[in-house]
Amino acid sequence: AHLLRPSQSCTVLWMMLRLGCSTALLFVLRLLFGLPWLQVLPAILIFFFGTGGWTSLRVFMKTIAMFITLPPEQQLVNLKPALFVFYSAAGVLLKVKLNVRRHLREHNTLPKIFAETVQKYGDKTALIFEGTGEKWSFRQLDEYSNRVANLFYQRGFREGDVVALFMENRSQYVGLWLGMAKIGVEAALINFNLRLEALVHCVNISNSKAVVFGSELTDDRLFYIYTSGTTGLPKAAIVVHSRYYRMAALVYYGFRMRSEDVLYDCLPLYHSAGNIVGVGQCLIHGMTVVIKKKFSASKFWDDCIKYNCTIVQYIGEICRYLLNQPVRDTEQQHCVRMALGNGLRQSIWEEFMQRFNVPQIAEFYGATECNCSLGNFDNQTGACGFNSRILPYVYPIRLVRVNEETMELIRGPDGVCIPCRPGEPGQLVGRIIQNDPLRRFDGYVNQSATSKKIAPSVFKKGDSAYLSGDVLVMDEYGYMYFKDRTGDTFRWKGENVSTTEVEGTLSRLLEMKDVVVYGVEVPGAEGKAGMAAIADPDNTTDLERFSRELEKALPVYARPVFLRFLPEVNKTGTFKFQKMDLRREGFDPSVVSDRLCFLDCSKGRYVELDAELHRSIVSGKQKL
Repeated sequence: AHLLRPSQSCTVLWMMLRLGCSTALLFVLRLLFGLPWLQVLPAILIFFFGTGGWTSLRVFMKTIAMFITLPPEQQLVNLKPALFVFYSAAGVLLKVKLNVRRHLREHNTLPKIFAETVQKYGDKTALIFEGTGEKWSFRQLDEYSNRVANLFYQRGFREGDVVALFMENRSQYVGLWLGMAKIGVEAALINFNLRLEALVHCVNISNSKAVVFGSELTDDRLFYIYTSGTTGLPKAAIVVHSRYYRMAALVYYGFRMRSEDVLYDCLPLYHSAGNIVGVGQCLIHGMTVVIKKKFSASKFWDDCIKYNCTIVQYIGEICRYLLNQPVRDTEQQHCVRMALGNGLRQSIWEEFMQRFNVPQIAEFYGATECNCSLGNFDNQTGACGFNSRILPYVYPIRLVRVNEETMELIRGPDGVCIPCRPGEPGQLVGRIIQNDPLRRFDGYVNQSATSKKIAPSVFKKGDSAYLSGDVLVMDEYGYMYFKDRTGDTFRWKGENVSTTEVEGTLSRLLEMKDVVVYGVEVPGAEGKAGMAAIADPDNTTDLERFSRELEKALPVYARPVFLRFLPEVNKTGTFKFQKMDLRREGFDPSVVSDRLCFLDCSKGRYVELDAELHRSIVSGKQKL
């Protein structure tokens, strides 16, 4: 250290601070220890002025504080010459990346990884199906999946074949797709809520040679359920073995889970949250997972007590439903230490933790196909993740400016997207690097759908990036907060509602009238409530008949909560509906002169929306 000249000391200090690692700071302090203050002072001044004064210094100290709150054994992850990484974010990414690369190098598929888990945890309980209380050990799950593999192989199925899996949550669901994977058969996990055209579409687009379905899906309930993708009909996202591992491992290591944890999974197994983030902890890390057939707010905490659950999964709606339940003693008598999920509103975040005595909210952001997942690893209220502003290129994601009217990317004079400043909302994007297991984008079965999610020249000229379709906001420290979804979609009742698909259904029911569907904000409600503007100049719509037919055509969450009848719907020159003004005016009778209606669920029909009813809805007295 004493061999360094003052200028070299300054350079070393600057490089270490740019790395943003607290261990690097310790190294530099040791490096400079014993040097005269006249040599230390220039380094401090360069750091202070070179990084933007007090603001950058405050950000740096906040980042260091986040790191040193970790347990000592988790602070040092890897040491290389002149490079230290801190565990809270970069360390997790590095660990998962190295593991994924090892699995790729050794050609370890999910069945191979699970085989190691079976050897390690054999007779330990792997899955508990809440519906019957049935328990499967890791060895029993392995044996069941082997029988499935043998059966399909005997029936002539081979590597590359696709089989659709159409059934409700149960332990056999996991054993079926796992068994198929053992012989290279790809399972198409079909949403069991689908019906009619959407169901046919999902089966056809996957090129399935067969369908495995549960007996419960052969009664009349099939006629009352319908869901959609984010834009138009559902898209089949490709999930390769490395992606499955990556999604489960990032959550496991990032939130410091343990194999002895018991996870309560009440989410659909046709969603990545339930089947990868949840069940993946069983298959890869030896955790016991309790599978719930269907979410129940009244039985949620009773189940957690019954099965000694330490981690529960949620989506934002689930947390609100639980808070709406009457206060009971059981909600404080569990041993849950962590709630894992996404979509928890900041306004009820702390209330949820305090009422139910849950110490940690493990909020994350991600999608099945995305390469820009985020995690709130240090329990920051309201945040869905974090990305260091001091070391942003370790994890190449970014918020970029978009046109608020069209949601199109805004580019600078050089043709590259413009990054957002702290506090400025923007679309989240992730740089695509196909040979990097954490940065690759596998896309969808449909190539056209894949192309729409990729944009060129985002971080720099000539590169490509994945478009999340979501608008987030970053604070000055690097915490990310979810704001909205872009495009013709909105989220209601925990589901993505495609406006294009609902518009088509309503138009058919209304004898091909022009219909515009959009989401509107309702105070105190999660997501956005559906609203439909219907072109009905002659006032011929039969609301009684429309309500009855709507119940058969769409599930509850996709049915418009509000209706607006107007002479005509404005269109662009290319016959696209203009929604911005409609969305902005909302459902306020004092603003909208057109006839407005509200779906009163207690009456099962639409009623006239006047000023009094509007006040009741806004105040929360009228339930949606």
